[in-house]
Amino acid sequence: MRRISVVSSNLASVGYELHSKMLEVQFVNGSIYQYAGVPETVYSGLMNAASKGSYLDAFVKKAGYPVVRVA
Repeated sequence: MRRISVVSSNLASVGYELHSKMLEVQFVNGSIYQYAGVPETVYSGLMNAASKGSYLDAFVKKAGYPVVRVA
């Protein structure tokens, strides 16, 4: 999945696949996680958030989307 670099102290890049609703996040430590079933509105909110790490925690992690570590 193609990811876009982001300005964040915790996230390095973010990618999104509209058809599968898959959100992929690479953290600054190099680990990559995929979150399934994430609506496009949540992805847009993440990309526009002042604090991407806080947004990811509140609206993706704590929302309970299924997650898999891929790297």
